[in-house]
Amino acid sequence: MRDIIIPKMVNGFRMHSKSLTEISDALKKKEITSKQLVTLFLDRIRKYNPSLNAFITVDEARALNEADESDRRRKNNQPLSPFDGIPIAIKDNICTEGLRTTCGSKMLNNFIPPYSATAHERVRRAGFITLGKTNMDEFAMGSSTETSFFGPAKNPFNTSKVPGGSSGGSAVAVAARLAPVALGSDTGGSIRQPASFCGIAGIKPTYGRVSRNGLVAYASSLDQIGTFGKTVDDAINLLSLISGHDPHDATSMPRPVDFADGPNAERVKGMLIGIPEEYFIGVDVEIADAVKKIIGKLESFGAKIEKISLKYTDYAVPVYYLIATAEASSNLARFDGIQYGFRSQNADNLRELYFKTRSEGFGQEVKRRIILGTFALSAGYYDAYYLKALKIRRLIIDDFKNALTKVHVIAAPTTTTTAFGIGEKRNDPLSMYMSDILTISANLAGIPSISVPAGISSKCLPIGVQIMGKHFDERNVIDCAKAVEMLAGICDPSL
Repeated sequence: MRDIIIPKMVNGFRMHSKSLTEISDALKKKEITSKQLVTLFLDRIRKYNPSLNAFITVDEARALNEADESDRRRKNNQPLSPFDGIPIAIKDNICTEGLRTTCGSKMLNNFIPPYSATAHERVRRAGFITLGKTNMDEFAMGSSTETSFFGPAKNPFNTSKVPGGSSGGSAVAVAARLAPVALGSDTGGSIRQPASFCGIAGIKPTYGRVSRNGLVAYASSLDQIGTFGKTVDDAINLLSLISGHDPHDATSMPRPVDFADGPNAERVKGMLIGIPEEYFIGVDVEIADAVKKIIGKLESFGAKIEKISLKYTDYAVPVYYLIATAEASSNLARFDGIQYGFRSQNADNLRELYFKTRSEGFGQEVKRRIILGTFALSAGYYDAYYLKALKIRRLIIDDFKNALTKVHVIAAPTTTTTAFGIGEKRNDPLSMYMSDILTISANLAGIPSISVPAGISSKCLPIGVQIMGKHFDERNVIDCAKAVEMLAGICDPSL
């Protein structure tokens, strides 16, 4: 039994529902200690995680020890940052020194990294306390968290529904208030789609804005670490801490973090917002209506709405699944049972060891994508598939560049439907792949994109709107997202 009395109410708010700034103020005013705060979230994880399956690994002892250290720093008036002592959840493909990192796979079931990813190291330097590692589609390959070796995560609005993927566990942790904020990764919508399904804010920054060092690679030209928060401010406060150049990542860009002061809806005045007609084709009528309505209301902030065209949208899914699988085929070749990870015990020779280790260690979807990627790169097919996909990717990039010379940001639905049922698309890969049709293009183009709640459907499930902008123009993207949030309000599963 712990002898800690937890002040669940501070200034009239339930502590677990408070924003990063509110929690920071409470810690600064000594209305709560970090240990009390961490204990509160650990108790919520113990209560709700068995039904939500948001976390794969929770390290209570480590979190409580770090909380004690934070309290000592605050007692000596030496906090590492305003957020020192606040808990955070980390997606399980982001390396955490000394803490198991599985990528949701049997292949890495017992892998403990010897170092931390740069993004994790930066939040630790700010004093954030790692509660544990969140559930995800195996090696980030999926749109529902159902391919996880550890079972699917569940949507806190309706546990018969998926939370989205691949960063489903991180989205659930924030939406259900099991953690104030979380890190995720986005290769084709893996932050924005679960953020939409779970009614929270989730941002994929510009490719190169955040270091990928220590992120277990799926598709290196598409992967990007981003953040989840209950509000736009929370997601951006966290993003500003992990952004910036890192010499350990050759794709990390030395650009100033010019959005650290957070979003400001007043700057939407005079902003031109583009509405791509192609992003409303095949979208559920209720979602299309809700998104158009909320975008229209931005005119009350002084914004101007303009119809635009992104004519290569239909090519995004096939291009993505050629490029991503080809890169996955290369990146996942390292998991062979020799140096680390799962190793089959039934092999009689080296060839058999490779074959059985990869057959037994990878799940069905991962094996499918490796095979697709290997085929696309093979002799005789490289020019017809992979090379052609790269050329069309260039057209998609130019499509966005041209559109964003006419408007400041682009606004559209995040998903074509609200959260679908667990098992509904599990055996229909093509249907599952189409779940990402509205988010994939931002990854192919490398531009920043955020999903923020636009309302609740008639079935009591969140609807998301995504805002996309120019390369390294997170400023306009988050300002517009803040205005949407103010108009739509906060979604809450009331856990």
